[in-house]
Amino acid sequence: MIVTLTMNPALDLTTSVGRLLPEAKLRCGPARLDPGGGGVNVGRVVGALGGAARAIFAAGGTMGQAYMERLVGEGLETRPIAIAGETRLNITVAETDTTAQYRLVLPGPELCEAEWRACLDAVDADLVPGGFVVASGSLPPGVPTDFYARISAAAKRQGARCVIDTSGPALAVALLEGVFLAKPNQREFCELTGVAPADRQGQEQAALDMVRRGAAEIVALTLGSEGAIIASASGLLRIPPVSVEPQSAVGAGDSFVGAFVLALSQGRPLENAACLASAAGVAALLTPGTELCREADVRRIERELVARMGLETPDDAWQPVPATK
Repeated sequence: MIVTLTMNPALDLTTSVGRLLPEAKLRCGPARLDPGGGGVNVGRVVGALGGAARAIFAAGGTMGQAYMERLVGEGLETRPIAIAGETRLNITVAETDTTAQYRLVLPGPELCEAEWRACLDAVDADLVPGGFVVASGSLPPGVPTDFYARISAAAKRQGARCVIDTSGPALAVALLEGVFLAKPNQREFCELTGVAPADRQGQEQAALDMVRRGAAEIVALTLGSEGAIIASASGLLRIPPVSVEPQSAVGAGDSFVGAFVLALSQGRPLENAACLASAAGVAALLTPGTELCREADVRRIERELVARMGLETPDDAWQPVPATK
């Protein structure tokens, strides 16, 4: 059982324009509306790669209704939690005259205590021993900073595994509780740890330290065009980069998490799960706007990574954890 939680979903509107100019009336290209938000996107990727997930999310107003309608046909079991506020709209604008992309992210509606507690109760009811809950994305106004820590505590009580993909104080507090898997990107990780973005050795050490102190059993640090680092009790695994011509980076992190959790739920070894996850993250770069990864791209890139990890640099890819004094 893979359960995903999205506290602050959004309808993602994607369009294009020649160039963004102040005060001018800009004629945009065709618009596309997709249901977005970390946990929902994770569930969609799980479904696209042949798995099954249940998505719990807060939704309200006419935007919330439109959001739910666009999830029909995604092959995703949904459990919306009704809220009084209006589900937000996020806007992505691509400049056709350049490679620039602009992402306008709104804060989302404020949730009252009864609403966020209903989301917590829904997760608690759906958790099963050995299952996964993926808590992903930002927390909307009104939701306490320790909300994801409460999700992790609930998962532990049920014998389930909690995956966290968020940033800032919500991530820091969740790590104090301890999670199964944390997936920060490089910016989020450096803000959390204080390690400089250019200090790769420091980042690797900080990720291993998180594992050793019990903050996370697995830390998956994604590095954009430079691949990924996976820290666990077994050591440090480096996933090499794959060179592609990106169309959009939107959804790459969610694609990574969805593929990773699916592979782990299927019992794949960590290194194989990491290859699939990295392949999904790279595959998402090949799709326009807010479209997520496509299975054919994922499988092709996964084969490339598996070959490279197994044949080209097997000794360099796996670094055992040095003995501690």
